Amino acid sequence: MKAVTWQGKRDVRVEDVPDPRIEEPTDAVIRITSSGLCGSDLHLYEVLTPFMTPGDILGHEPMGIVEEVGAAVPDLQVGDRVVVPFQIACGNCWMCLTGLPTQCETTQVTSEGMGAALFGYTRLYGAVPGAQAEYLRVPQAQFGPIKVPEGPPDDRFVYLSDVLPTAWQAVAYADVPQGGSIAVLGLGPIGDMACRIAQLRGAGRVFGVDLVPERLERARARGVQAYDLRSFDKEKELVAAIQDETDGRGPDAVIDAVGTEAHGSAAARLAQQATAVMPRAVSGRLAERISIDRLAALYLAIDLVRRGGTISLSGVYGGTADPLPMLTLFDKQVQLRMGQANVRRWSDDIMPYLTDEDPLGVDDFATHHVSLADAPHAYEMFQRKREGAVKVLMRP
Repeated sequence: MKAVTWQGKRDVRVEDVPDPRIEEPTDAVIRITSSGLCGSDLHLYEVLTPFMTPGDILGHEPMGIVEEVGAAVPDLQVGDRVVVPFQIACGNCWMCLTGLPTQCETTQVTSEGMGAALFGYTRLYGAVPGAQAEYLRVPQAQFGPIKVPEGPPDDRFVYLSDVLPTAWQAVAYADVPQGGSIAVLGLGPIGDMACRIAQLRGAGRVFGVDLVPERLERARARGVQAYDLRSFDKEKELVAAIQDETDGRGPDAVIDAVGTEAHGSAAARLAQQATAVMPRAVSGRLAERISIDRLAALYLAIDLVRRGGTISLSGVYGGTADPLPMLTLFDKQVQLRMGQANVRRWSDDIMPYLTDEDPLGVDDFATHHVSLADAPHAYEMFQRKREGAVKVLMRP
C-alpha cells in the first residue's frame, strides 16, 4: 500500500509499504477514506526528529471502512464506517474506566515512561504505524473505533479522531463559568474549534490571538474577538487590550493551543534546531534530559489570565528542562490543566452536535482536501502557513 513516511527533518515521502494485517484477536484493519494532517504532525516534521526513525508512517486522524476484524472484536463488522481515535486504549483498565484512555494501563509505553500508545507518533508512544496511508491496523479495536452513520461526507465525522475531542477537552479543562470570558492563543485547527465549542458551551466573551490573517478572519466570521499579535509592539500591550475588555482583570481562562513551536522564542528555537541536526543517537539522549520548548505562548497565557483563573494546555509540549515563572503562577493562584485528549471520554458528548444543523461548522472546516500523493506539498504548505491552510484532509 501507499503511505506517508518520515525520512528526516522536513522530509516526508509517499512510499510503498507492506499492507497491515490482523496480528492480535483485538485488531481490526480499516481502509482509510480520510486522514487529517495535524499540527502535532508538524512537531515530528521539525522539532521531535530525535525520536523518529526513517520509514515511520505518519498520521493519527483517520476514518474509513472496516475490512477485517479480529476474533475478540465483537461489536465491529466488515463494512462498518468508523472514526479511529488517535490514542490506542483498551477500555477496561482502571485508567480507561476512570475516563483517562490516554493513560491506558494496557498500552502504556512503559519502556519510555510514557502514557498510552498513539498512532504515528515517535518511539516515545510506541512507534505504531500511522494513518496517512491506504490501510491501517487498529489495535484494541474492541474499544477504540467509533461507528458513525452512512450518508454524510467524511468531513462531518473525521474530526472525532482528534480535533473535536482535543478542543472539547481544552474548553472543559478551562472551566469557564457560564457567561464568562476565555482567550484562545493560536487559531489553528484546535484553537479555532475551541473557540466554537466555548461559544456553544456558554462563554460570554471569546477572544482569539494569532498572527495569520486567514485564521483571524475565520475566527472573526464566527463572532470571536480576534487580535493580530503583529499589531502590538509588545505582548504587554496585547495583555492590556484584553484586560480592558474584562474589567481590568483578564479572562477567566486561557487556552494555549500553540505549544512548543511558539513564535518569539528565539533561543529555544535555536536549541531545537541544533538537536534536530545532531546524530539521532546523541540528540535523542539530549532531548530526553535537557530539551526545552518555545514557551512564548505559555508565558503569554500566564500573564493574560486573571488571578484565580485557569490555563488549559492543548498545544503539545515536549521539554524536560523548561523554566517556568513559579512565583507568578503561585501568586496569581492560577490553575493549570493539560494533557492529550481522552477521545472516548468526550465522543458521546460531541456526537449530538454533528447534526444536519452543523452548529460547529465541521462540514466546511477543512481548507484543503488533497490526495495522499500530495502529502509532501501539504506538509510544507501547512508548516509554512501558506495558501490559507488551516486544516488539511488527505484522501487515498
